[in-house]
Amino acid sequence: MIRVRQVKVNIDDDNLKKTIAKKLNIKEKEIIKYEIKKKSVDARKNHKLSFVYEFDVLINNEEKYLLNNKNQDIFKSPIEEYKFQVKGDKKINNEISIIGAGPAGLFCAYVLAENGYKPVIYERGEKIEDRINTVNDFWNKGILNEESNVQFGEGGAGTFSDGKLNTLVKDKYYRMKKVFEIFVECGALKEIFYENKPHIGTDNLRKVIINMRNKIISMGGKINYNSKLNDIIIKNNKIEEIVVHNKKIKCDALILAIGHSARDTFELLYKKNIDMESKPFAIGIRIMHPQKLIDEAQYNMVNEKLKKASYKLTYNTSSNRGVYSFCMCPGGFVVNASSRKNGIVTNGMSNYKRDEENANSAIIVTVNQNDFGVKPLDGLKYMEHIEEKAYKVTNGTLPLQKYIDFKNNIVSEKIGNINPVIKGNWTFSNINEILPEYICKSLIEGIENFDKKIKGFASDDALIVAPETRTSSPIRLIRNENLQSNISGIYPCGEGSGYAGGITTSAMDGIKVAEEIAKIYSNVL
Repeated sequence: MIRVRQVKVNIDDDNLKKTIAKKLNIKEKEIIKYEIKKKSVDARKNHKLSFVYEFDVLINNEEKYLLNNKNQDIFKSPIEEYKFQVKGDKKINNEISIIGAGPAGLFCAYVLAENGYKPVIYERGEKIEDRINTVNDFWNKGILNEESNVQFGEGGAGTFSDGKLNTLVKDKYYRMKKVFEIFVECGALKEIFYENKPHIGTDNLRKVIINMRNKIISMGGKINYNSKLNDIIIKNNKIEEIVVHNKKIKCDALILAIGHSARDTFELLYKKNIDMESKPFAIGIRIMHPQKLIDEAQYNMVNEKLKKASYKLTYNTSSNRGVYSFCMCPGGFVVNASSRKNGIVTNGMSNYKRDEENANSAIIVTVNQNDFGVKPLDGLKYMEHIEEKAYKVTNGTLPLQKYIDFKNNIVSEKIGNINPVIKGNWTFSNINEILPEYICKSLIEGIENFDKKIKGFASDDALIVAPETRTSSPIRLIRNENLQSNISGIYPCGEGSGYAGGITTSAMDGIKVAEEIAKIYSNVL
């Protein structure tokens, strides 16, 4: 096939075949078939709003055409294929145990099971069907299950988010392509292969996870729910056993695909002298605007053929702190994402259609060891302190404030022209009493700057909720070139361990760890 890049199409033009033929300078009838490889929107000012495509096209006399072609946007389609190789010959005597059924754990298990291994997942939370009911009980009735919630349970924290799959990671081994293939095989729409900012949506992602689970089990893997890791038994600097609900289980390899909210597990690992270090992260607020405002700012129009607009904003403050948007959810909800009874956490979530009236995004400020300390668990304690402060200020509900009142350091008294779209109860509060002063000042400076890029971003009635603390892990579990920790046989993995930043990169890291397992162990059981 022939790869054809930079094919611009008017958003109202549905005849892709005609446009491809024009780009190739051939007749339409010469095109046997085509498939979309990439699709994005060109919404630059002074340019006509259009879609920009990249295609793979099958035509007659392909070799002859390429021989005479001089256009650098047209070339032979490269082979883009993920390959998993089993090189190990060591016999597996005990389990390959995976802690956590988030993206890292699930994809690690999927690829291992697909290649003849029989991994066993231990997930502290519930399977997705039960977890949905538990989370809804929390949002509607305030009943929190500390082991199964927005953070913990099958699918991981990303299950109650937007299901965003975009990443900037260079992928020369095509692990990302493999991740997307698995998602589509399990029910995600094929558009994730080519959309510039692909997303599944929290509603569809839940169905995909159930299909992944069933596929893993059908291929020989196992998944245990309500199964919290209690202890790790180490002998001669090597993993020997794990303890799950007071049951000892021998394992040859232990994959720690824990989420970054598993603070009790980090404390256990610290006590077991597993090498770790604190790392910088970011905290802040979540801000709501009308989705229509964002659409008009980004596209200069509203058109049903265009997906809900998103944004990515960055700014460096006068005090040299980074302020940036994170996990932007077009047409979505702000949610109470707490996992501890004495702490408050917020996050964003969107369904596939992104059809709620508000856009929301985290606006966060970078923090580092100068702010929270250099010991491995210091960043975690810093997060906890802020979350506990929020809980005390609001008595366990989400703190809500209009942006103008946040700037003026007063509690809001009423909603303006933006309605809160929130999962969970909220209370008018002064967020200045929750976040450190240097964070609040940085947020205001950043948001005022963002208003220059998106007019209305710093509107008086914009609604903010806090705290947004779980943006990334405050800890990195150190691993060597073979992806093992200082304890042989233990593989830190995914976002919680400090090696990913979202669904896709976590899934890719899970696949990387599976590859390392296959370098050591044979799949002949």
